[in-house]
Parts: sequence; C-alpha cells; structure tokens
Amino acid sequence: MKKSALITELKGVGEKTQKLYAKLNIKTVGDLLADYPRDYETFAEPVDIAQARLEEPAAVYAAVTGILSEKRAGRLHILNMNAADNSGSLTLTFYNMPFLKKTLKRGGFYIFRGTVRRRGNTGIMEQPKIYSPEDYRKLTSRLIPRYSLTKGLTNQAVQKCVKQVLSLYDFGTEYYNQTILKKNDLISEREALETIHFPADYDSLIQARRRIVFDEFFSFLFLMRKNREFCEQLSNSHPMMETADTVRFLEKLPFPLTKAQEKVWSEIKADLSSPCCMNRLIQGDVGSGKTILAVLALLMTAANGYQGALMAPTEVLAMQHYETIMEYVRKCGLIFRPVLLVGSMSSKEKKEAYGQIASGEANLIIGTHALIQEKVQYASLALVVTDEQHRFGVRQREHLAGKGDTPHILVMSATPIPRTLAIILYGDLHISVIDEMPANRLPVKNCVVGTAYRPTAYKFIAGEVGKGRQVYVICPQIEGEEEDTEGSPALENVVDYTEKLKSALPSGIQVAFLHGKMRPSDKNQIMEEFAARSIDVLVSTTVIEVGINVPNATVMMVENAERFGLAQLHQLRGRVGRGKHQSYCIFVSSSEKKETMERLEILNKSNDGFFIASQDLKLRGPGDLFGIRQSGEFSFRIGDIYSDASILKQASDTVDELLRKDPELEQPENALLRVHLTETAADSVDFRTL
Repeated sequence: MKKSALITELKGVGEKTQKLYAKLNIKTVGDLLADYPRDYETFAEPVDIAQARLEEPAAVYAAVTGILSEKRAGRLHILNMNAADNSGSLTLTFYNMPFLKKTLKRGGFYIFRGTVRRRGNTGIMEQPKIYSPEDYRKLTSRLIPRYSLTKGLTNQAVQKCVKQVLSLYDFGTEYYNQTILKKNDLISEREALETIHFPADYDSLIQARRRIVFDEFFSFLFLMRKNREFCEQLSNSHPMMETADTVRFLEKLPFPLTKAQEKVWSEIKADLSSPCCMNRLIQGDVGSGKTILAVLALLMTAANGYQGALMAPTEVLAMQHYETIMEYVRKCGLIFRPVLLVGSMSSKEKKEAYGQIASGEANLIIGTHALIQEKVQYASLALVVTDEQHRFGVRQREHLAGKGDTPHILVMSATPIPRTLAIILYGDLHISVIDEMPANRLPVKNCVVGTAYRPTAYKFIAGEVGKGRQVYVICPQIEGEEEDTEGSPALENVVDYTEKLKSALPSGIQVAFLHGKMRPSDKNQIMEEFAARSIDVLVSTTVIEVGINVPNATVMMVENAERFGLAQLHQLRGRVGRGKHQSYCIFVSSSEKKETMERLEILNKSNDGFFIASQDLKLRGPGDLFGIRQSGEFSFRIGDIYSDASILKQASDTVDELLRKDPELEQPENALLRVHLTETAADSVDFRTL
C-alpha cells in the first residue's frame, strides 16, 4: 500500500468515517501514518493514597468505606464516596453515575485511577476510572497512544486503522546512507513509524521520535541551504538609490524611528543598492515597528520607478495594510499608487487589478498569496515583502523570475527566536534584529491564575466590554474530543467554550468563535466583524496569531496555558497592547503543579520576547516530548526547536557536511535520499535544477 492510497481503502473505513477523518485533515494512509499520537497513556503500578502526587494521574488500590453525599445540581447528579487504605483516605466524586451506589460494594477493594487534587485538608479524585486488579494488571507497563480526535471518532478506532496501515504499508528502502544513520544514532524509518505509534517502552519511543524529528529538521534545513545557494547566485537586477521621498516621509511621521529601527533601515538601503539581490529577515518582537520599515523599503522601490508587493497571511490583514498605506498617501503625500488583490474579490475587480499591475499603473500591490498566481503579470516587480507564514522558497523565486523578475525579498518575523537557533533555521537569510520597543507603548499587564479564577476573569471581561473594548479568548482545541485521557485535565475547546461564555457573560455581549478548519470566507467574515467591533469577544484557536490588527482589543485570556510554549504564549499576547488603552493578559492554567506555575510566571514578569524565548530554550528539556504546543511558524509535526535544539544542531551539521561532499546528491549512496526529498518537498524546491 502506497502512502497516496485513500483512507477508504482500509477495511472498516466507509463514507461516514472518511468524513470524520477529513475533519482532521486525514485523507490518505500517508496522512494517517503522519498523524502521530499527541501523547501516550501509561498505567503505573498502584500506589498508597498517601503516596499519590497531587495534580498527576495516579492509581490507588483502596476499599470503599461509604457514601458521603449525593445531590443534584440542575441536570447534574453528583455522588461523593469515601475510599481508604492503610495510609489514608480519599474522596471520590462521580458525575451522572448514580448506578455506582449499587455497583461499588462497601468494603470492596478496587483500583481507582485519576488525578488527585486537594480541597482544604481532603484529597479528591474526580470521575476516576474503576478497574479490577486483574484488568488493571493487563494494562501496566504499556504505552497506549492517544490521538487527536473529533466527535464520532474514538481513540480505539484510530489505533485499529493505524495497525492496519502498518501491516500493509510499503516502506521501501531506507533513504539515508549508513554513514548518516550511524553518526546520528538513527533507527530506520520503518522502525520509527511502527514505534512512534505503538512503542514497546519509553526508551524505544525516544529513539523513534528522535528519528522523525531529525527527518523534519533535515528536510527543512536542506531546502533552506539550497535556497541560499540559489539566492547567492542572483545579481541585483533592480539597483536602487535613496531618494528624498523616504527622507520626507520620515520627517512627517509623528514619531521618530528607534535606534534599532534606524540600524535595520540602513541595512535594507544597503541591500537594495548592493550588487546582490536582497534576501533579508527582519526579526522583531510584536509592536517593535517592523511594518514601518517595510513601508519605507516599498517607498524606496516606488521612488526608483519599480513595483513592490506586500503579502499578508489573511485577507483581513491585507485589507488593513491597504487602508493604512492609503492613509499615509493622503496624509503624507506618498507616491504610492496601491492596488489590493485578494481571493474574495469579484472577477471584474481582479481583472481591473491585473490590468493596473501589468501596465505598471500600480506601483504597490497588496494582497495574499494571490499575488504570485499565474494570472498576475508584473511590469517591474523589484521587491516582495512577506512574513514567516509565507516563506519564499526556490520555486516561488523561479516562478517570478520566469515572468522576467528576480525581486528582492524582505521577510518579517514576530517570532522572537534566540539568535543561536535563528542562524540555523534562517540560514538562507541575512538577519536584522529590532531589539528595542517604541517609547509610547504601554506594557501589557499579566497574571497567571488557576481555573478557580474564571468567575473573576469573566467579570473583568464584561467590565472591559462595557468600556467599549474587545477581548480574545484562546483555547487549545477546536471541539471536544470523543475520549479524554484518564486522569488528565480536560482541554478547553473553542466550540463548547463559546457557549459557556455566552451563558456566563451579560446577554448584550456578542461572542463568536474562530478556528483554522472553518471555510476561508467564514474566517474572513468573523475577522472582519471583530475588526469592525461587531463582535465583542472572539473565542479562537491560535489561528489569530497572524490574523488581524485590532487596537481596540485590550484583553487576552488563554485557557490551558500550560499546554503552550512560552514563546507562543508571548506571540498570542501580542494581539493586545496595540492601541492607546491599557491591555491585559490572563494565563489560565488547569495544572497548579509548582513547575508549571513557575514556567508561566516568566510571562508574568517579562514582556521581552527575546528574553522569554531564551528562557523557553532553557526550560524545555528532552522530557517535554508531548503536551506543549508550539507555534505554527515552522511546518514541523512533532519537532520542537526548543526542546529538540540538540537534534536541530545535528541535522544542520549533517546537511552542511552532505552539501560539502555531494551538493547535488549525485553519488549512488545518496540517490534514494534525492528521490525522497524530491517527493516530500517538490513544492519548495525543484531538484531538476540542482
């Protein structure tokens, strides 16, 4: 069975199940194999009640000593029972399970598994799973994969399908040569995939994950290095010189550039006038002033008689950029003749835009990825400004070169990656860092709290909305899963949380949700309505990281904050604090473990993204295999640039050595690797040109 085989070729996967998998973006058996477990459930030996650690899953072997209370709260039935062993006692709380009064016999011994929490002086285990000693013994010392699910799809069903694929899959011959495998201590691809899904033990899981993470980093870095080679061969076919236009614009701005901005602007000017084509990354914290530098570069381009393009990740943001630049044109008399080009425009509007671009009438084109589609023909495109979500690879450059253009590339990144990692990851770009914030920015006020703080947070949110402000609420999941991991705190999801907020907040407050699996037109509509203040509270996944600029939003509340990396939480926090009003960020942790709270306290104490990123790098160790979600700026499924920094360095060294010895992958021992990279990354690099 090839990886391109449709999932419907699997036994037991019909049309209904196919639609459920489609919700998870799984269409082929290759997609299913690459949908790695989000974590693993382990069944450790039972411990005495007194030895159970707080806030961690535990199994206790105890006797039921009696019913403490039974009550109803609306439609919820609550049953409290007492269990004890020789070391102490524990309150067991069950919801909507009244039959347990008869099932669990007083004096009977059972194994109860769940998370132990403290309420006053009493230990509590809510909704524990119940096992007989015989049944539990069968589960001990196993690592059971837990997959991301959608309603209607069970974890057991996914396991069954994955086992079926592994028995039928054509793995082919190993593509790394033996030298690479031995030097980096890598197991085979087949062993890695079989083990990542069904590990025999923790040590073998570490080895499997290491191989897959290495693969992710190796492919990415190899393509980046080839991109650098391609770019270094490009001469500057659009040489420029500074004109009075940029000088006058700077004089008319209501604020001076910071010293950091001035330094980066000098670097950009030098690039645009140098013999080589510019390929530069501006790395700066949220709010550090990257956009004004992009406008200056585009203005210098227009003043030299060329066209510039500004690419945004969403239509709403593209429209906001367009409106901002039109305001500069009106107030400062800039020579821009901008045109907007986004997918939702009518055929007539697009045709008109195409005409203005082809004739050169438009000297600034603002839009989404529509800017590099076939129908767009440029008169003299000299500069493309994009962001890290739209990284320009070899293919895109060649596509533009085929139209007679070899434009300068300026990439803007708000991801504050430590410089040691940035040099590895962005090896194809010259890096400029803006490490200074404008003086007029009000720092965001932060707090790290437990779930008990929610009622207070809701009152605060209502108060801010009452002042005319807006609010973001972030959840880690789109919708509730069919099954939850035993003993782990349930993750908040966007769909259910939206309903919860509608009930908790005053009826006049408009609440809506947003997530990445919505249709693009629906996402755009929601973001437009939020930007237009028609929506007061937006409940979202991390899709809003690169969404919209709403200066009126003053509150960011992140649920299950412990499940995100510090750098990503800082990115999310950057959605607020963009206007003149004081802004606030509330990090809600469902775990009150000391280590978790100490990690989140770093965000409480600092708004410096580069400091936070460096702390994230120190704190995230090899033990953080799962559970902490990283930002989406790199297309790694499980690789994490922080906790896997050592593997990243190894992959980088391997790529560099391989390119020194066999840059075109022509040697027989690298033939299969060449084929593998061609198949997996054909949309990023064309190996026919290597």
